[in-house]
Amino acid sequence: MNKPKKVAERFDWTLCLLLFLFFLISCVAIYSGHSGQYEGNFVLSQIKNYAIGIFIVAVMMYFDSEQIKKLSWIFYGLGILLLIGLFVLPESIVPEKKGASLWYVIPKIGQIQPSEFVKVFLIIALSKVIVQHYEKYVNKTIKSDIFLLIKLGIVTVVPLGLIIVDDLGTALVIIAIFAGITLASGITWKVIVPIFGTGGILAGAILFLVLRAPEFIEKYVDTYQLLRIYSWLDPVGHKQGAGLQLYNSLLAVGSGLITGKGFGDRQVYIPDSHTDFIFSVIGEEYGFIGGSIVISLYFILIYHLTKIALDTKEPFNTYICVGIISMITFHVFQNIGMTIQVLPITGIPLPFISYGGSSLMGNMMAMGLIFGIKYHQKNYMFSSESQYVAKKSS
Repeated sequence: MNKPKKVAERFDWTLCLLLFLFFLISCVAIYSGHSGQYEGNFVLSQIKNYAIGIFIVAVMMYFDSEQIKKLSWIFYGLGILLLIGLFVLPESIVPEKKGASLWYVIPKIGQIQPSEFVKVFLIIALSKVIVQHYEKYVNKTIKSDIFLLIKLGIVTVVPLGLIIVDDLGTALVIIAIFAGITLASGITWKVIVPIFGTGGILAGAILFLVLRAPEFIEKYVDTYQLLRIYSWLDPVGHKQGAGLQLYNSLLAVGSGLITGKGFGDRQVYIPDSHTDFIFSVIGEEYGFIGGSIVISLYFILIYHLTKIALDTKEPFNTYICVGIISMITFHVFQNIGMTIQVLPITGIPLPFISYGGSSLMGNMMAMGLIFGIKYHQKNYMFSSESQYVAKKSS
């Protein structure tokens, strides 16, 4: 093994720079997104959220992969307990908003949405399951692959079942994490294609029923969720109701043209534009160029995370990177897609830019894992491939 690197050499300065740029964009966009809907601006609160997020990064960065692996089921169990608490605790602690109970209200601290942290806990747990499976089943077979898929499915379906009741958007993120890690787990395509194909057919059938037999779907799905789909397909027809945000978002992004209207020169009102529809603010004020810069930063971030996943010598770290990449990628495509009518509205924020304490802290926890992977990474004199194989087969 080579001589250990200095602390400054082990620190991920590229990721740090990217997060700093997202911080600047977030503060500017949130300041501009203030539309008079609320009394104060949320910039100072977002700065505070970032400060807490930096502390979380520092804490997570302290743990190496072996320590994270040992704590994986503790994290997972804590996440499940927090989700169960949303159903059993009194309304004074878990108030209902817009028909959903998603947050804990903690005096002098604020609101905490546990599902944002559960996503990261799930990534750690799924990574642990895969590593343990291959330690036990060294020789892969279709039977062992099916067994691994079942284990991954069980670990995923527990938090998914608790989240999907009130939060379809986060449930879709959970599914995206499961899909990404499963595809990277090494399970043969002979198992994956039938399972994922069946899931795709079911999703298509549900969408068909929503469009062609709404009276049947309304028996099992909340009307509020259905209105999101209908307003997505016809925002003009629903612009006085459920389609108001989407209709105005399209006006805002479209009116920004190439260079935008400039800082603070917003003319289109979008309710809660500082949260899920923050990209509309960017599109209106900075146009196609501003939006392209933001999207490019996300591509650079995903590329950087992919590079770390390929460079690491630990399979456990690789799966964690894949889970985080899946989570962030889905968030970005879904959030930006819903602001321009490419995808239906699901109410998930734009990572690192949208206002929201729990969302930002959950993402910063994920980044803390990435910082830790880079910081604790060991360098070997011989090829990384041989080390990876040796680790996996040991």
